Amino acid sequence: MLETAATIPLLDPSSALEPIAHRRQGAVSRQAFLAHVGRTAERLPDSLYTINLCEDRYLFLVGFAAALLRGQTNLLPPVHLDGEIRRIAAGYPGAYCLVDRPHEILPLPQCRLDTFDLNPFLATDSVPNIGADHIAAIAFTSGSTGQARPHPKRWRSLVMGARLAQRRFGFSRGLSIVATVPPQHMYGLETSVLLPLATSVSVCGKRPFFPEDVRRALASVPVPRALITTPVHLKACIKADLCWPKTRLIISATAPLSPTLAAAAEQALDCPVQEIYGCTESGSIASRRTLEGDLWRLYDGLALYEKDISYCVSGGHLAEAVALNDSLMPDGPVWFKLLGRQDDLINIAGKRGSLANLDHKLNEIEGVEDGVFFLPEDDAKITRLSALVVAPHLEKRMILAALAERIDPVFMPRPLYQINSLPRTPSGKLPRHAVRELLARLRSTLANAD
Repeated sequence: MLETAATIPLLDPSSALEPIAHRRQGAVSRQAFLAHVGRTAERLPDSLYTINLCEDRYLFLVGFAAALLRGQTNLLPPVHLDGEIRRIAAGYPGAYCLVDRPHEILPLPQCRLDTFDLNPFLATDSVPNIGADHIAAIAFTSGSTGQARPHPKRWRSLVMGARLAQRRFGFSRGLSIVATVPPQHMYGLETSVLLPLATSVSVCGKRPFFPEDVRRALASVPVPRALITTPVHLKACIKADLCWPKTRLIISATAPLSPTLAAAAEQALDCPVQEIYGCTESGSIASRRTLEGDLWRLYDGLALYEKDISYCVSGGHLAEAVALNDSLMPDGPVWFKLLGRQDDLINIAGKRGSLANLDHKLNEIEGVEDGVFFLPEDDAKITRLSALVVAPHLEKRMILAALAERIDPVFMPRPLYQINSLPRTPSGKLPRHAVRELLARLRSTLANAD
């Protein structure tokens, strides 16, 4: 049930003695953070909206909180492309950008947080209150299913969602989070921004990308540690075959994790792997330990109900019911099986399948670094699937032979394209328009070659 208080503190009042972040200069106390936020808020332009593009996670956190103090709303673009940012800004007159490096091309006013003097010796114990119903952020869908759409998030809902996650995963006081997912993504916002604000955990100020960077980031923060990541990043980390620092927990999201990859991750980092299920519209709503089965468990206080041919989720941190884009199969009041996105389910020659399941089969092949099945929208008969595969050390015939052992012949990709990389976003998503454009270029190249 949602809290009814008119205001909610910016920081969890019971966590005053815990650091909120870890930077190259050392741990940042919550008192120093509050001073940084206050000084930054004084320098922000007068506006209703700010587009927070900071890549340094601590500066993002400072800017996010400073905007709240000024009564502003953080706009969170799914990708940092100038065209996408311009489209978002066009809907919010007067918006300016919060950045931590110069963006010379971006045609919007910019406020550079990396030039601010964030004196680490300044401190304050005064915790400001934020209006519970203030729209703290507007998250945008990733665009994987079409043009990005805005989803307003009230401060009350964000705080409650973070507390539900803390309760579900048992985050202990003093836990250090290292996240590979950007803070502008809803998953990254909840786990690496809202958790440090609403609970007693701290976050690494870096956003590591390559496996060695992830290893160093984990080693740089105190125990206990948790890694917040995606299947794409996790697979790269396992393949790197590094010696990993002691880690208590791995959390993955943005796409279902295969049991094979989860088992490899648990062995490599010697800790359990949990998954979060959610979407931009609802935020995180359920979790599972991948190796314990395919059932997901709703967060406390949430409930599913069927409406028309789909399911909605309500309760908990949600002010109103949210329709889900996935096909589900409930198993009692709090458990459900995820069947796949409604537009992920396919029927070819009378046989039903899931593109996500086919993706798992493809990525389980030894030597495949990344891969995805795709249903061409211009195929009127809808009788063939395509596949894009990153496997630099495998021949196409080897990939097809391995697939033939794993999937029904009607789902075999015709054609299968070998490429250098997939056009994934920093959060690991594959925007549909990017895949469509890549397929068009590949077809054009083949046609010209003929």
